[in-house]
Amino acid sequence: MYKIITWTEDLDLSRFYAIAAAKGFVNNASQKMLIDSFKNEREKQVWILYYNDNAVGSVAAHSFDEMGENCYRIAARTCVFSDLLPRSADRIEDAVGIGGRRTVKSIVTHQNVTSQFLIPACLEWVPKGSSLYITSNENESGTQRLVHRIFGPEMEKTGQMRRIKDMQYRGTQQTVWQFFPDAFWETINKYPRWK
Repeated sequence: MYKIITWTEDLDLSRFYAIAAAKGFVNNASQKMLIDSFKNEREKQVWILYYNDNAVGSVAAHSFDEMGENCYRIAARTCVFSDLLPRSADRIEDAVGIGGRRTVKSIVTHQNVTSQFLIPACLEWVPKGSSLYITSNENESGTQRLVHRIFGPEMEKTGQMRRIKDMQYRGTQQTVWQFFPDAFWETINKYPRWK
């Protein structure tokens, strides 16, 4: 079923990179973009999500010194190949309406692989008590516009994130959202957790 693995040089991600490129997920389409782009960060980690031994997603976290001491950016380089995930009627994500896409309900109830596996991997890695942030932008590549227009605002309505500011970061105008892990865990634990 699902497993999340810390990235190492030994992983063969050639198929993952090819799929990401075909889908227009530029930031996930090569080791240079997904892994090497963080080489200058003081601390960093990338994870690959597998479903039935096929790489179907990724996420990264790293130090975010631009926001101050003990700050980390989580959910960077997030991507999920939803079409490679099961769509059977008995699966909880289909019951709340995501199947191959996320709905507002699946976002706020955390019935999606990002909330179930990718964000928790980041939260388990960052030092306890850190200030956490997610960035989004209006770019059309990947799913950043959806994060910017839907995920961020919906998470803000539930008190799990708060829009802080806009800034030039990594060559792009980005919105910085503060992420509140205690509120996230409290909310996700109200709903079914996946195995």
